[in-house]
Order: sequence, then C-alpha cells, then structure tokens
Amino acid sequence: MTDSKQHGPEAYSLEGKVFRPANPKELAEAVERAFDYRGDITLMLSSGETVEGYLFNRTPTGSRPFLQMFPKGVSGERVIEYAEILSISFSGKDTASGKSWEAWVEKKESQRQAEAEQAAADAKARGHL
Repeated sequence: MTDSKQHGPEAYSLEGKVFRPANPKELAEAVERAFDYRGDITLMLSSGETVEGYLFNRTPTGSRPFLQMFPKGVSGERVIEYAEILSISFSGKDTASGKSWEAWVEKKESQRQAEAEQAAADAKARGHL
C-alpha cells in the first residue's frame, strides 16, 4: 500500500476522537485515519491492555492484517494485529493541526533561497564570481 499521508488543508482534526469499529471494514478505515494522523494514538485491545504511541506503518491486507507502532516510553516497535483492536483514540496532539502544506512549501522555499544566497556570497568571497 502506498503512503497516503495527506498534504492538503484539513477540514478538521481527529484529536480527541475515539473510534469503536463495528466491523472489519470500519476498523480498516479507522486504522487508515490513525496512519494519516500526526500524533499519538491509544489502542484498546481485546486483552484489556491499552497501548499509546505513534502508528508508523500498517498492512491491511492478507490473512492477518496488522499495524506497527512505536509505543510511548518503550524502545523499539510493536506489531498489533487488527483483530486485537477494540478502539482507537486519537489521544496525542495532532502536530500538523492548523498547518497547511502551502505554509510548509513556503518555508522550504525561503530556506532554499537563503542557502542559495549564502552559497553565492561564499563563492564571491573566494573570488569565483
């Protein structure tokens, strides 16, 4: 599956929302939203355990779909099968909320312009221009 991180304006933030999927299709949709989210999520598992962390990958196809996340306060990653998930809470701050792709592009262009000006000044100082 390709990376589907959204770079356009966001209509709303999922921050604070909780999804309790009723079927595998709803669960797959909730995991996709969690993948696109730029903050921590909290999973309630069928075992009663809760896992908070950052979802960085998911494999929604195959006989046993799973996701991968970096649990908060633990080194390394954790693999969790979709079948274990009862709910997904968007518990962490959405680090991209209110920020637009256009603002990021403008910032990067400004940085590139400053770097180009510095390179030209350096070349001039060395007598190359």
